[in-house]
Amino acid sequence: MKSEIHESSDNVFLDLGYSREDAELLRWRADLMAAVRKWISENRLTPHEAAEILHVSQTRVTDLQRGKWDRFSLEKLIVLAIRSGFKLAVSRTRCATWHSGIRVV
Repeated sequence: MKSEIHESSDNVFLDLGYSREDAELLRWRADLMAAVRKWISENRLTPHEAAEILHVSQTRVTDLQRGKWDRFSLEKLIVLAIRSGFKLAVSRTRCATWHSGIRVV
């Protein structure tokens, strides 16, 4: 049995069949969640400490740490990233292939 190999689009959500718009928003959510999760881990925060800083419940922090991205809107993840001390930069490029991005600084 021969397997087919397909070149990646650099967006796993697009590769999974989501529309370009939905795939980009999902990637932004995933990137923001990863940044906040990494911040919690690098600062060795307990769920209680992270909850106090982020102004959310410990349950929400646990959801975040477990990667339950479907429970967080893009807006909520932006707020959490800002409360974590990140600066966000959004860029938009119009070209032949779909590309835009959010950068967590």
